[in-house]
Amino acid sequence: MKYKSAILVLLLFGNPATNEPEGWDIFKKVVFTPTYFEEIDSYFDVPTFNNELKALDGKTITLSGFYVSFDIDGAFILSGMPLSSCFFCGGAGPETVAEVRMKKIPDDLQIDDFIKVQGKLELNAKNIDHMNFIINEAKVIK
Repeated sequence: MKYKSAILVLLLFGNPATNEPEGWDIFKKVVFTPTYFEEIDSYFDVPTFNNELKALDGKTITLSGFYVSFDIDGAFILSGMPLSSCFFCGGAGPETVAEVRMKKIPDDLQIDDFIKVQGKLELNAKNIDHMNFIINEAKVIK
């Protein structure tokens, strides 16, 4: 009976190690427009956030994904895809990554660890030094 229950759970919810991480669907709805930034003489994709996402700005959210080391001022990147196919190395777009800011990043995290974080969402459409989606005051939920 235990095995039947486990199979049913996997069929209904999928295997989190192989399926797309939860929480990214709303980020996929963002429209990006290539915009020229004179100060760096380059184009960046600038997001236009829909009302559904704007309603979450400043709210606590939970997001699962793959750890990507960033090591700048208590931040790392959470990717909706493993490093080999993420925004930085593969063909994914900026809607597949979030900057995660926390007081202390756990020492035991390794590249591509599948983790869940919780924190306050900050939408960023203007500062090209940061990701478009920032999770502030984050904590890792194991």
